[in-house]
Amino acid sequence: MAPPESDDEAAAPAPRRTARWLPQIDAARCTGCGRCVGACEPHLLSFEVVRWKKFAVLHEPDRCTGCSLCAVTCPFHAIGMRRAPR
Repeated sequence: MAPPESDDEAAAPAPRRTARWLPQIDAARCTGCGRCVGACEPHLLSFEVVRWKKFAVLHEPDRCTGCSLCAVTCPFHAIGMRRAPR
């Protein structure tokens, strides 16, 4: 039987990942199909609507792993991986 976790361990925030590459979404090419949102395992992509057009947006880029699954999954080539600022 494992010992119970201490309160300090349970309250500690998740470690931040620093990805070298981050997705850059071209809103003009994005159709809002949702494939990238479904492919994002940490659930950092979501939709925004501006002037009746839906497109994907990256939230919390400091948690992005840089795996590029969103870019590979996009059939419209609306996502490119760009070097992350340091």
